[in-house]
Amino acid sequence: MAFSEHQAERIRQRLSRANLTDEKKMMGGLIFMVNDKMCLGLDIDKETGSDRLMVRVGKAKHDALIFMKGSREMNFTGKVMRGFLFIDSAGFDAEEDLDFWIQKALDFNEDISRSK
Repeated sequence: MAFSEHQAERIRQRLSRANLTDEKKMMGGLIFMVNDKMCLGLDIDKETGSDRLMVRVGKAKHDALIFMKGSREMNFTGKVMRGFLFIDSAGFDAEEDLDFWIQKALDFNEDISRSK
């Protein structure tokens, strides 16, 4: 399981205000669960060796957010997973950029939690 503890702590600090229910080591990194649902994850891109954020934004927001700085489609298994985005480190190194992506993940998490 490869992920940066520094980056994980940055995420934990922000999720302390949300209902962070668990952290799971899976998918080659660390997944943060909010309201018992996968919200976002952190790993190291094997091709570049850089930190990478995985953000669950939902299919409705996917196409609009794919063009943001550092964003690209999540292609984890050889197939694009619509509703999930990978964010390269350049897209979340700045505090305001990390805040932006965490908020997008929390917005979707809240939407799916309300719909149940």
